[in-house]
Amino acid sequence: MTLDPLPNIDPERLDPIDADALVGPGEPRHAPRILVLYGSLRERSYSRLLSEEASRLLRWYGCEVRTFDPSGLPLPDDADADHPKVQELRELAEWSEGMLWVSPERHGAMTGIMKAQIDWIPLALGGVRPTQGKTLAVLEVSGGSQSFNAVNQLRLLGRWMRMLTIPNQSSVPKAFNEFDEAGRMLLSPLYLRVVDVCEELVKFTWMTRGRSAYLTDRYSERIESAEAVSRRVNQSTH
Repeated sequence: MTLDPLPNIDPERLDPIDADALVGPGEPRHAPRILVLYGSLRERSYSRLLSEEASRLLRWYGCEVRTFDPSGLPLPDDADADHPKVQELRELAEWSEGMLWVSPERHGAMTGIMKAQIDWIPLALGGVRPTQGKTLAVLEVSGGSQSFNAVNQLRLLGRWMRMLTIPNQSSVPKAFNEFDEAGRMLLSPLYLRVVDVCEELVKFTWMTRGRSAYLTDRYSERIESAEAVSRRVNQSTH
């Protein structure tokens, strides 16, 4: 795989992931599978540019990265679940072992485009939760001063989706100042924080993906029959 150049990286300080320090014998050794979601459809979308920068870093760290394009995704409940864009998103969610969510902050919150993507990912498909036990990293961009409203909301959603949200996060204020004409993020302490987030996401994914079934095994669910679990997690909402 040909990797994009990382002109703002000091190659002497960017350490490869030491998988042996994170996984045990018999645990998965394939490239971590990361799904990237971003929350804006603008022609020059800074959340998309930030997601692309992060994707380059994730690939350098050895991940297989796929990005969902939210253009054409219907509003939740305004289309059937067999809509092609909904099916694409759900298949990517099932494929992934970790996710990176990047939202602009608009009116003090994540965007509706970001929330719609998350709302289309079901809490359960049959008796299986497609996000449970998977890792998550959260980033945001804003047009003004630094804020953490969007990443805080994304963390809340990650918890609701039973994901393992990593401790680190990044908020990029005045994002219009942080990217060049080609859409590459400029070198700054903000860029270094994005590198930190990507490195940590990869480490946590290596460490937990082979153990996620055990980490999310619950007494309350073990005493239920599989049929009862399926009925409970798939009950209709109003």
